[in-house]
Amino acid sequence: MTELQDRLERFETLTAECELIAKLATDSTKREFYLKLSEQYRQLAVDMRQAIATKAAA
Repeated sequence: MTELQDRLERFETLTAECELIAKLATDSTKREFYLKLSEQYRQLAVDMRQAIATKAAA
């Protein structure tokens, strides 16, 4: 299960990094890109949490 937890942590880190880059971006196109990317990583983290919970319940 540590592999799943490692992936979850990585997705959470990537989410935070993309949000920071979006916040610092001066170009609106890049800002939108990184915000969208952070949303995708956030959803992957949610999915990974569900996978961990499912595996733990089994």
